[in-house]
Amino acid sequence: MSELSKGERTRKKLVDATAVLLRRQGFHATGLSDIVAESGAPRGSLYFHFPGGKDELACAALDAAGADWRARIEAVVAAAPDLDHAFGAVIELLAAELVASKFQHGCPVAAVALESISEPVRKTIAVHYAAWERLIASHLVSLGLHDAPARQLATVALSAIEGAMLLARVQRSTAPLLTTGAALRAMVGLVSGPSRSPGTRPSSPSRRPRSASRPRRTRRSADRRTDLRTARRPRPASRTPGSRSP
Repeated sequence: MSELSKGERTRKKLVDATAVLLRRQGFHATGLSDIVAESGAPRGSLYFHFPGGKDELACAALDAAGADWRARIEAVVAAAPDLDHAFGAVIELLAAELVASKFQHGCPVAAVALESISEPVRKTIAVHYAAWERLIASHLVSLGLHDAPARQLATVALSAIEGAMLLARVQRSTAPLLTTGAALRAMVGLVSGPSRSPGTRPSSPSRRPRSASRPRRTRRSADRRTDLRTARRPRPASRTPGSRSP
């Protein structure tokens, strides 16, 4: 990989600094002066590389941060042998990041997503979430789930994890995230059933093989049981003392 030019290094500094600030404090609380101070880049270079101003820079920063985060999660998921371990590994990764940042760094786009933002910024965030959702769904499919339930579970998992990370930041505790992770793992166990090797599909329901110890019912034995049932007479209704039979 060739070394970055001076201009490319300056642009990267601006993008990286903006990503950190957006993740920590959101869009409206991050001013251009904050970005210049965080990056150490000249103010004039900001408008040179991003003539569209703050919105253009924010989109570039969210793109870079989202791609980096997704790549790290994808690597963890790909290394997991099954669904249970995949969710467990992702939860552990996210919890560790929260603790390392003293609960300042959650999802790289969540803080901005909660604000009233411009359409280009909103679309950038939507692309990030859609890509993460596809990542979860595709891994679920590769481990045996059908497409429809995989997409549904991916939506539930993404929504639950995003909410858990928000609670974890507010409470300064990983407990919401760990609790959500345990619930997702239990849900995966219910949906997926017995563990399957990656790449296999769940087989269609088939008739359970007849136990060798149970003899096959014959027409004759069935008729005999029917005869016995019809042969039984109903018990006469109880009569009160003093009543006469008809």
